[in-house]
Amino acid sequence: MKKLTNVYQIDAFTDEPFRGNAAGVVYTDELSTEEMQYIAREFNVPETAFISKSDEADFNLRWFTPKVEVKLCGHATIASIHYLKQMGLIQDNSILTFKTLSGILKCSTENGIHSLSIPTPDLKIFEGNKEEIINALNGEKAINPEKFPFILDNGGYLYIYVSSLSDLMKVRPNFRELLDLSAARKGYDAFTLFTTETIEKDNHAHLRFFTPYYGIDEDPVTGSANGPLLLVLRKLGLIEENTEGKIYTFEQGDVLERKGRINVSFSPSKNELTISGKAVTVFKGELTF
Repeated sequence: MKKLTNVYQIDAFTDEPFRGNAAGVVYTDELSTEEMQYIAREFNVPETAFISKSDEADFNLRWFTPKVEVKLCGHATIASIHYLKQMGLIQDNSILTFKTLSGILKCSTENGIHSLSIPTPDLKIFEGNKEEIINALNGEKAINPEKFPFILDNGGYLYIYVSSLSDLMKVRPNFRELLDLSAARKGYDAFTLFTTETIEKDNHAHLRFFTPYYGIDEDPVTGSANGPLLLVLRKLGLIEENTEGKIYTFEQGDVLERKGRINVSFSPSKNELTISGKAVTVFKGELTF
């Protein structure tokens, strides 16, 4: 007997269709892990979120790229919150929790803004071979590790400061070389390049995110990279040390014509890192297999 599954595609970190980052969203208790991976490959968007019932939180949530399951995905979580609200499964101005591979995620929705608190990563200065990374990124003119060291978080994201927005936009990585470096398991599997020069004057940073190891050469807008970026900026002295009660807006996706904007906050007193943004449904349909 064929399975019939409702599927949605939702653009996150934007309120404009065809901007931000696309996520597939599926709510069902009937899929195996293998079927989830097949559906994610069929969607062929950066991540597809699978929501199901949970005994430990309000919902279970899993994320798959077209290639692998991942432990954390910000934009597909924002899309999932948007979906649940659109379907009347949660109400506006409410709090909800997801059980995930990264633990229980606390989320909320208020006046069209969806938020989630993500695990606060540990950061350290990267002591590995920087030249081979710079060469693979074709970033010799844009990256100066002597001025700002590379920062590595415990999720394998490598943060690399770029001198200007113009230089950041011109970066053209060799994705085969980035994949080979990541596959060699040198402690990193994703590359976040960022600058404090922005397109919009009131924003605080612009970034690009490359992770061919997970089947995504360049991700349009990456919640799981934007959140820790605030802590990286803090560690490098590029923003004030006291971030309590403040909201920072980061830019991503413009180079791909997928403009996205993410609000990020960090409460040192609570050790709470939060990302938030809007979302819009692009299409819905039925998948049979």
